[in-house]
Amino acid sequence: MIDVPLERVLTQPGRTIQPEAPITEAAERLRDPDVSALVVLEDETVVGIVTESDIVAFVAETLEPHPVRTVMSSPVTTISRHESLVAAAETMRTDGVKHLPVVSDGAYCGLVSASTLAPYLSRRRLEIDWEDDPVRIDDDGQEIPVSE
Repeated sequence: MIDVPLERVLTQPGRTIQPEAPITEAAERLRDPDVSALVVLEDETVVGIVTESDIVAFVAETLEPHPVRTVMSSPVTTISRHESLVAAAETMRTDGVKHLPVVSDGAYCGLVSASTLAPYLSRRRLEIDWEDDPVRIDDDGQEIPVSE
């Protein structure tokens, strides 16, 4: 795994919406292929997150106009911008979410998603504690002595 600080990979500027905005506005913003979620903010505080699936589920049940507050997920899991990619992936796994709003001192900084993390994380975690002399292997798989 590549352990990189989140602030280097989060989506900036993150896409946000107010909780009282019409769902139709959120749906229109989510039509952009580069926008997979909207972080719902009251002032600078993250109060929810709305995704395509939230709107699809809502629209499947009713066509009445409602504010985003009706379909947003809340409370929302957030993560500090100082955390690592590994910490973000673990938080997503344990909390069952695909999007994490990134915050600094409670203020929204950007968004990190599972697809953002994918290129940086291995599907299998490999940890090796090497307790021997350094070894170099050539293209034929033969050990080459390493001089220090």
